[in-house]
Amino acid sequence: MLGVMARTLVVKATAGADAPERCAQAFTVAATAAAAGVDVSLWLTGESTWFALPGRAQDFELPHSAPLAELLHVILATGKVTACTQCAARRDIGQDDVIPGVRIAGAAVFVEEAMTEGAQALVY
Repeated sequence: MLGVMARTLVVKATAGADAPERCAQAFTVAATAAAAGVDVSLWLTGESTWFALPGRAQDFELPHSAPLAELLHVILATGKVTACTQCAARRDIGQDDVIPGVRIAGAAVFVEEAMTEGAQALVY
């Protein structure tokens, strides 16, 4: 679809069940890019941090949207998923609590990824 691309897409999801359309847009864009072969890094911040926990994505429902758990699976299979350090700490989420493959990292790592040559950052 997109051919070989050297660019990275960094997507920051700032909403969860509190703003379901915005949340689903972030996951949909990240998963679509990942499925197309784009190097994707999805950041879970704010209320979307809850989706770093096992089973939480399965509980998310939005009419006419792909299941969040499936989108997350696509991203985890080919890209990176990161939960924000501060957001995780505010929710008492530690590295041992998250889905295998999800890391917890902070703003310095986000800035490094977003500023990498060829990177495109989107915030939802």
